[in-house]
Amino acid sequence: QVQLAESGGGLVQAGGSLRLSCVVSGNGFSINTMNWYRQAPEKQRELVASIGSSGTTNYADFVEGRFTISRDNAKNTVFLQMINVKPEDTAVYYCKLDGRTQRGSRLAAWGQGTQVTVSS
Repeated sequence: QVQLAESGGGLVQAGGSLRLSCVVSGNGFSINTMNWYRQAPEKQRELVASIGSSGTTNYADFVEGRFTISRDNAKNTVFLQMINVKPEDTAVYYCKLDGRTQRGSRLAAWGQGTQVTVSS
């Protein structure tokens, strides 16, 4: 019904920048909120940023103004622009969709994740 495909991860030095992308495909659903999560080794998955259907954005405290979530509705794509990255940003980053089926049931979907590694 819905598929998410992340890209843009890789190796970057501390202080550098990276842009993650998430392409949404499928049919029979509507999107309420798109989210970026991350999970570092030995840590729980945590919410990084979200953007609602109206464009409202929210960020975790640790973002500290360094990341920006945005979307291109025409291309069914959500982005996470990361600047001034830190080694502690190293994690697998996941795209998550929260929405509704055509029947009105709640729908959640996850991407496969993309690795971000920040070197000192």
